[in-house]
Amino acid sequence: MPLQNMKAIQTVTVGAGGATSIEFTNIPQTYTDLVLKVSARDDRPTNEYNFLEISFNGSASTYNQRDIGGNGSIAYSSTDDLGANKPYIFTNAAGSTASTFSNGEIYIPNYTSSNAKSFSIDGVTENNATAARAVMSAGLWSGTSAITSIRLLTYSAGGRTLQQYTTATLYGVSNTIAGGAKAYGGTVTEDANYFYHTFLASGTFTPTSNITADYLVVAGGGGGGGCTSNGTHSAGGGGAGGLRSTVTATGGGGTIESALSLTASTAYTVTVGAGGAGSSDATGSNGNNSVFGSITSTAGGGGGGRTTGTGQNGGSGGGASATGGGTTGGTGTANQGYAGGNVSGSDPAGAGGGGAGGAGSSVTSPNGPGTGGNGVATSISGSSVTYAGGGGGGGNSNVTTGASGGTGGGGAGGNRTGTGTGTSGIAGTTNTGSGGGGSPSLSSATPGVTGGNGGSGIVIVRYSK
Repeated sequence: MPLQNMKAIQTVTVGAGGATSIEFTNIPQTYTDLVLKVSARDDRPTNEYNFLEISFNGSASTYNQRDIGGNGSIAYSSTDDLGANKPYIFTNAAGSTASTFSNGEIYIPNYTSSNAKSFSIDGVTENNATAARAVMSAGLWSGTSAITSIRLLTYSAGGRTLQQYTTATLYGVSNTIAGGAKAYGGTVTEDANYFYHTFLASGTFTPTSNITADYLVVAGGGGGGGCTSNGTHSAGGGGAGGLRSTVTATGGGGTIESALSLTASTAYTVTVGAGGAGSSDATGSNGNNSVFGSITSTAGGGGGGRTTGTGQNGGSGGGASATGGGTTGGTGTANQGYAGGNVSGSDPAGAGGGGAGGAGSSVTSPNGPGTGGNGVATSISGSSVTYAGGGGGGGNSNVTTGASGGTGGGGAGGNRTGTGTGTSGIAGTTNTGSGGGGSPSLSSATPGVTGGNGGSGIVIVRYSK
């Protein structure tokens, strides 16, 4: 496969009044492929999902689509000769979990050709139920004109409305470097002074000339621990992934790092670490390392759970839970992150996971759960963004509400709503490297109640024009 760059063409975000459609017009014909990323929710009242129809150049027919998918209960496949209908991507509807949005991607190769246009769709709804859906589709539009417009339209039955904060971004994909950029790889943006290459998933960064590059490398956050069969002790929050940066600040209170001298035509590995899984009744899993060339950031430590109260070591350490009257949080990595909080006393809640900018809060009986350590703000992307917050501890029989996560995307701890009922810890925010929240304490193992998953990491590379 040739080296490729992605460049944002346009972003549309739905405002407070809602919208029935999103449309991209006058699409430039200077790229090889198009990628459309969508995060959506509409007001369909009676179901957890809906459809967002896709049309090219205003065409309402001559589409075919093959689907494979599942919803937590079943897996299926189907072939659709869509006829007068349009291809579609799933969206969250009003019947889904509050304030959640679907995520999906539509890939359209060779969109300027005079042949029929193929496309692929990958989408998932977000919902705390087995009805949540994940679907992959491959399709064909028989139109032979170059694609100059794309329209996303809510399913027509009932006249649905896309909700505020629904967002769609159209990217152009090229195997050449446009606009004077000096490297391939990631999603490329620019301002008056710099080019920025953002990696939300693993890839390679290949400069076309010798350059000096700044970087942000954030590892995947640790999952929150679980204590759902212990009536009193809640679990610790996951630790944030290690954060290493050459701009503004780095993790663990260290001195910002030095920029890298990179050699032309050398492919530098970029690995974006996944977040660790939250647990239902044990220690949360550590995240995964992120890498840019010679720079490695250490995965966040999992939060302590019922079977092992000690938080795991990592870029930032996981918070402890109480399984024997006193346990310790995991340690952080020097110049990357801080330790998770400790617990002490006979009946304490879970401690907070460490963040890149501060330690997780410790807990002493009978106080409430500990908050996650704060993250670190950096302006490497051209504006100040905070990453790598620790997860909060879960609620218990003394204080039922889970603690908040640290700034930068740390997940809050789960709430205890009864002796055998509660809510899961919240996941760390995707592509921030933040830790997941710990589970609440419940009297017996409760299906579906777990610590939150850690957030995946991110890599950003910046160099001067």
